[in-house]
Amino acid sequence: MKRLLLALFCFLSFSAFANEPTATTAEATDTEEFNPGEMILHHIGDSHEWHWFSTGNNHFTTYLPVIAFRPGHGLSTFSSRQLAEGKVYDGLKLEHEHLVSEDGSKVYDFSITKNVASLMLSATLLLVVFIAVARGYAKRGTGAPRGIQSFFEPIIIFVRDEVAKKSIGPKYERYMPYLLTVFFFIWFNNLMGLMPGGANLTGNIAVTMTLALLTLLITLFSSNKNYWAHIFATPGVPKALLPIMIPVELIGIVVKPFSLMVRLFANITAGHIVTLSFISLIFIFRNLGVAPVSLAFGLFINMLELLVAILQAYIFTLLTAMYIGGAVEDHHDADYQMGGGDGAEPAHAH
Repeated sequence: MKRLLLALFCFLSFSAFANEPTATTAEATDTEEFNPGEMILHHIGDSHEWHWFSTGNNHFTTYLPVIAFRPGHGLSTFSSRQLAEGKVYDGLKLEHEHLVSEDGSKVYDFSITKNVASLMLSATLLLVVFIAVARGYAKRGTGAPRGIQSFFEPIIIFVRDEVAKKSIGPKYERYMPYLLTVFFFIWFNNLMGLMPGGANLTGNIAVTMTLALLTLLITLFSSNKNYWAHIFATPGVPKALLPIMIPVELIGIVVKPFSLMVRLFANITAGHIVTLSFISLIFIFRNLGVAPVSLAFGLFINMLELLVAILQAYIFTLLTAMYIGGAVEDHHDADYQMGGGDGAEPAHAH
């Protein structure tokens, strides 16, 4: 597994860590003033290179593979180093991190960007961790957990007992793999995004949209006739109001995953923006007296984000389980909004 991680890292970086000097002192005097908005957008956005950190006059960057297809030109693959600092290579260049062709032709960008690389790394990390946990169960069975298994077992049991069982009911087992995957995927990536040089993967609207769409598809394909009967013939609603209620219920099917998408995206992105804004105050005021205050507030927000990281994973997983529970619950539960477990626990779906 260690070899797999090493091979993946080497693949992602055609020219691994590049130690590049920054502009000289004479050149620095001609540079533009510090632009906090541009800096923040650069850090929370995706890019074709992975900038880790800077020390003095040196930048440490991993240049990622560029994979582009242009009709009439074919496939182009090269390191993003060739496009650094506004360079043009093979008729391609980067404009605000978008790959464009000099001749204006259509470009299909399949590059391994910073977010894609982070996705691969987090997926590999999840596999490594939970293969180790699974081996622990296979080796010790129902015995006392040890090592990494002892850390993750209480979390897994919590998701099973407090989220899946209470929200979905007796049919919870078939959805546990998805719920656990969603929970740990979001949590791990939230934590990785807080690390220096980390990618803002869960703050990418495309990633949160994909997770929300998966939840929507699983909910719809798991739904039974009672779920649709509840939408097209809502119990307790006069028939005269059904022309109003049916569109509302149908809109609700789409709004639920949309809220999942926006909530995760907005909370994670906002945390990064606030932290970077406090750090930016040092360079805006150019006063060392501001530095301790800015760093203190930035550190406080960063510590708060550690709580937000697991909280957002929990909320996304809980709401997902509730939506699935509403789609698979029995007829009497759907009518009276009861059940969702062994009959003694209240339902959360409606």
